[in-house]
Amino acid sequence: MKLHFAFLLALAFTLTSCDKDDDPISLNLNISGLEDLGSAAQYEGWIMVNGNPVTTGTFSVDGNGMLSRTSFPIEEGTLNDATAFILTIEPNPDSDPNPSDIHILAGDFSGSSASLSVGHPAALGTNFESATGGYILATPTDGNMDDEESGVWFVDPSGPSATLSIPTLPAGWAYEGWAVIDGVPVSTGTFLSASGADMSAPYSGMTAGPPFPGEDFLANAPSGLTFPTDLRGGMVVLSVEPSPDNSPAPFTLKPLVGMIDQAAEVHTVLGMNNNATATNPSGMATR
Repeated sequence: MKLHFAFLLALAFTLTSCDKDDDPISLNLNISGLEDLGSAAQYEGWIMVNGNPVTTGTFSVDGNGMLSRTSFPIEEGTLNDATAFILTIEPNPDSDPNPSDIHILAGDFSGSSASLSVGHPAALGTNFESATGGYILATPTDGNMDDEESGVWFVDPSGPSATLSIPTLPAGWAYEGWAVIDGVPVSTGTFLSASGADMSAPYSGMTAGPPFPGEDFLANAPSGLTFPTDLRGGMVVLSVEPSPDNSPAPFTLKPLVGMIDQAAEVHTVLGMNNNATATNPSGMATR
């Protein structure tokens, strides 16, 4: 009887102590600066284990920037073998088990933690703090000089030459210009390069514009706005957008911002301020 009891104790100890590396421990996230993606997209974390991505789970962010989840159970052995953490933006629902191209934050583990940034090579590869730019007010697509305050172009007409000095983006991202008109952000179009036309011209006139990003606000005004308009007193913004984009509104990454003075001259390059530090998300992943 004593032998049988000792055997049961030994068996119980064996069952509770074996495979301890498969017991879950927590990956914890402390991230600020993320935005609400709406119902059509979600954030998903990944750890790199032996060169392969392993999902840590999905979460959403509310309008106050609060994560719906901050702690994620992962098998101990798997999490301890992780060399990096990557945060992606994924469609919702998502039928693809692999990470999307839209990597927004990443960091290498050093001991129990990883400092997360957009500048990590596994994210966007740049923090945009060296980006510079300018723009002009002009409406080259209508063939007259009566409404030059109603268009924004990222071009120096004296060249002509590009006014934006911006990093090349990785797959999954695109630049987008915006004019804030009466408090409403209106897109000037998406683009990948500071030279060459952008990808749309929904508000421009019939004449071809210069081969640089920009837009004339002359037709097809969004509800509540009237075109042509006077952009002075408003704002010009350069954002970095997910591609494909989850929202028609500007994304949280806004590396360049320019206030348009009420006395701003047309056809003259107007400067923009670097805004990257104020809008880049960041955080920590700990295990």
